[in-house]
Amino acid sequence: MTDAYTQQSRRPHPAWVRRIKRYLPRSLFGRTLLIIVTPTILALCVATFVFFNRHWYIVTHRLTHAVAGDVAMVVEMMRVAPTPERKAEVVHLAETKLNLYVTFTLGEHLAVIKPRFTNPLRVMLQQALDNRLEYPYLIDMPHASEMIAIRINVPEGVYTILCPERRIYTPTTEVFIGWMIGSSILLSVIALLFMRNQIRPIRRLAEAAESIGKGQDVPWFKIEGASEVRQASAALMVMRDRLRRQITQRMTILSGVSHDLRTPLTRMKLQLALMPDTAETLGFKADIADMESMLDAYLSFARGEESEPAVETDLGTLLKEVIISARREHPDIDFTEPKGIFLTLRQASIRRCIANLISNAVRYGSKAQVSVAQRDRVVDVIIDDDGPGIPPENREDVFRPFLRLDESRNPETGGVGLGLTIARDIARSHGGNVILDDSPLGGLRARVWLPM
Repeated sequence: MTDAYTQQSRRPHPAWVRRIKRYLPRSLFGRTLLIIVTPTILALCVATFVFFNRHWYIVTHRLTHAVAGDVAMVVEMMRVAPTPERKAEVVHLAETKLNLYVTFTLGEHLAVIKPRFTNPLRVMLQQALDNRLEYPYLIDMPHASEMIAIRINVPEGVYTILCPERRIYTPTTEVFIGWMIGSSILLSVIALLFMRNQIRPIRRLAEAAESIGKGQDVPWFKIEGASEVRQASAALMVMRDRLRRQITQRMTILSGVSHDLRTPLTRMKLQLALMPDTAETLGFKADIADMESMLDAYLSFARGEESEPAVETDLGTLLKEVIISARREHPDIDFTEPKGIFLTLRQASIRRCIANLISNAVRYGSKAQVSVAQRDRVVDVIIDDDGPGIPPENREDVFRPFLRLDESRNPETGGVGLGLTIARDIARSHGGNVILDDSPLGGLRARVWLPM
């Protein structure tokens, strides 16, 4: 997050809102994915709940009660059959007509043990058997492949009835859930593909806006996406053309003003050069030199954006060149060259920005210290001095053009009050900023942050 945003006063959110936002995605793609997936999951949960409470429960209830009735009927028919032949006929009918396989063990007693694990199907079958049977029983599921064994303890012995699992279980459960999950995944993939295509123009628009904000040349790109995105892209490119025309017009006017102002100054210098040196002529020459210096400062400020292209630059090498130049007049400047930091910069502009800040530091202090720090996607160039500093309430005022704080700076040090203004203007043209703060050396700290 940039300093421009952090400095804005925003009303704090409640703690629970901040806690929730911490886990939410930050990108548009992630939030869109959340918007698509969350309703899909909720719909699946609701549909599954309704299915199990309506369709599955009703169908399984009917199937288990039908099986329980058949089992109870077979047991009673076996008990009342007078002869072994009649019992065999009952077994045959149960196998051929009801798909129930009956065996009988004479004199066996069943130890009824409560099962350790239960499932909804076992519970429903137990409820059905409790309503139809009067004897103790055990359910073994699964007894064999796709078979359920029901052991019934009657006074004569134990009946073992094997029932196919399909008689009490409907496969529509797997089919329904499979179709739900499969269709949801398919629809989600299709939605994600479409969303990627919709987000791509937005990302391209954001990159173009960032490049324009850094003063980089942005060629016309293909305008695509939703109508609102197309409109915003077209407006951005029109704004880029307008900015170019304004900069070009301003540069043309500045060139004319520079020529018109320098011509009479040159004539005055020539006339003074032909005159003998007196107190008055020396004063006039000093005034003309001041006017030329002020004119150069005004033109540098008004020129603002440089026409030079932005190129990938080794920040450490650039700062080293600025420090070497500054040490010719002020040798007491500490600097440790950073390694491996490359930024896309307009080199002459950044040199002027850093040189202005270093010049202020050594002008108002006895020593200066230049360092580089890297955080997130930002690089800080920090200039500290041990001078008198600037009161916190006046630190934003010094960036106003032509403003000098006489009570905090020596009024005889020269300048027209444009050094910090030009430095901030250059930093902002690169997408960064210049921030003033207290220095650990006791003076002022100027921090130039630049996006990587």
